[in-house]
Amino acid sequence: MKFNSTIFRLMQLGLVALVGLASCNKYLDIAPPSSIIPEAYLDEESQLAAYTVNQYAGLFPSHGNWSFGTFGIDGNTDNMAIPTLDNKFIPGQWRVGSNGGDWDFSSIYQMNYFINTVVPKWKENRILGNSSNISHYIGEAYFLRAYVYFGKLQALGDFPIIRNVMSDKDKNILVEASKRSPRNEVARFILSDLDSAITLLNQSSPDGKKQRISKNVAQLFKSRVALYEGTWLKYFSGTAFVPKGPGWPGAAKSYNSNYAFPTGSITGEIDYFLTQAMESAAAVADNVPLVSNTGIIESANNENPYFSMFGAVDMSSYGEVLLWRQYNQSLVTHNVPVYAQRGNYAVGLTRGLVESFLMSNGLPIYASGSGYAGDDYIADVRKNRDGRLQLFLKEPGQKNVLVNIGQGTHYTLIEPTPTVYDTDWERRYTTGYTIRKGISYDGLQTLNGQGFTGSITFRATEAYLNYMEACYEKNQNLDTKAQAYWRSLRTRAKVDQDFNATIAATQMEKEKKDWGAYSAGQFVSPTLYNIRRERRNELMAEGLRWMDLKRWRAMDQLITTADHFEGFKLWGPMKDWYKPEQLIYGATNDKSVVSDPARSEYLRPLEIRSNALSYTGVKFAMAHYLAPIAIEHFQLASDDGTAENSVIYQNPGWSLISGTAPTGL
Repeated sequence: MKFNSTIFRLMQLGLVALVGLASCNKYLDIAPPSSIIPEAYLDEESQLAAYTVNQYAGLFPSHGNWSFGTFGIDGNTDNMAIPTLDNKFIPGQWRVGSNGGDWDFSSIYQMNYFINTVVPKWKENRILGNSSNISHYIGEAYFLRAYVYFGKLQALGDFPIIRNVMSDKDKNILVEASKRSPRNEVARFILSDLDSAITLLNQSSPDGKKQRISKNVAQLFKSRVALYEGTWLKYFSGTAFVPKGPGWPGAAKSYNSNYAFPTGSITGEIDYFLTQAMESAAAVADNVPLVSNTGIIESANNENPYFSMFGAVDMSSYGEVLLWRQYNQSLVTHNVPVYAQRGNYAVGLTRGLVESFLMSNGLPIYASGSGYAGDDYIADVRKNRDGRLQLFLKEPGQKNVLVNIGQGTHYTLIEPTPTVYDTDWERRYTTGYTIRKGISYDGLQTLNGQGFTGSITFRATEAYLNYMEACYEKNQNLDTKAQAYWRSLRTRAKVDQDFNATIAATQMEKEKKDWGAYSAGQFVSPTLYNIRRERRNELMAEGLRWMDLKRWRAMDQLITTADHFEGFKLWGPMKDWYKPEQLIYGATNDKSVVSDPARSEYLRPLEIRSNALSYTGVKFAMAHYLAPIAIEHFQLASDDGTAENSVIYQNPGWSLISGTAPTGL
């Protein structure tokens, strides 16, 4: 039998975990030592340090060439659009695979190998080096295993919990290990690993520059995981997507048929996770202040810490940054600074995101007395708005390079009129709205593919937002701490502190373009919506939107009614920015580059030609909240090699036949 691409592949990876290890303690892709003898490895501090740091680049999101890096991860959500629509938003196009997918254990094996090998030696005091650093690197391993498992939880829900390296000598052992644990148990396992990490990690990472995991990082991540599971269980309660829910596929397997929640009920589980989220978030937010926002946008001397933080070469001095990736001009580079001053590599902000930002007086744009200047021009959109929109929404005429002018090769000195008609992703402004988040004003960063600004991995601000949301979801009110956090965020954003005035002025029907306004197809309360709004605006383009939309169950309304990704008001006065021959449109015209004004006065970048599957808008299927498991894995985890008799069960709505779309949900 062919044992690959599944849990059976674990036994093949023992040496892989010991090869390709970075010889440097920095978060860089540096060439590994040419040879390592496994028997003599993981016996001293530097070897532990090299093993764990080698996992970073493959697990954590980071910048790279020919993409907008971490700032483009939110593409294909209601925050940011790209020219091609993901299959998860075109029902019938996402299908069960024959092999591959998220059911993979290679990274889990690598961390289990480390933990199984190192912890016994550590307990017996057989590892050479600084005891504090040794404990720290073991803490990193627990964190990294938790991080990998959180990815599995988000993609697949229920998943096998594997703590040990296993041999391939006995297939029965491997089949048994393939049994899926209920998702809340997976989440509890992740929190347990994070508790171990928090106990072992130093407050500051040994490198001294926050390029390695620290205690604060583990506490923040714990709050993220706990909030995710608590809200998932709440909003999917009563469905097949939670253990013991009606139609839960785990109940059909004998090993899960009598499952009981540790707290006695799903309500108890929700409360448990939300409590954990609050406690771990407060441990960070109470001790890490926000960096200041001076409101300055164009500054050669980085006079605005909040603005410059996202595009800095050295991020270690920004207290709010808990973990970041350093790049080096001669070793590892990327092209994000070039795309930050062009069209963001075809990643455009949506009209829905832009309109979600409040006015500086704290009122929604539609509220009486808001002072909204309209959206006939991008300059109008930015006037008197939330300071984050003023800082990060690009406007034609702004300066893109302020120092070392002329020393780059791919710079645009002055922000141009958005080239919405360009079909080259490197120059295309997909929605007309683009961001300045992550821009560097240094011309040296615009050598093609040679940028070396840092990339933020974890930012303490998330802890403020996690606490606020967990507190409200748990107690249906905001305690003193949550209110203080919210006021701090609004003050930094230069928005009036009175969030109650915002809540009172919020009309949910007018927020319907924000998917976060919904859970399970219904509007949430104005208070909860504004907590979600704050999160959306503060974390825009930081890669967390899809995670949030899933746990909120925020796409049910798209099952029956299509939404439409829109950008700026192309067919208003801004159309005069362009020559008529640049704005070719027509549903059946192969040369069309922009959407027909008859469809909307706002640019609809995914609805340009009628032969595109996205032409009718963005829709969703209930099954798409979780990914399908490929058929090969069922066959390998079966005594007789058939998917039907496998110990694995498929996710709700998906079948055991490769190539099929979900049905029944």
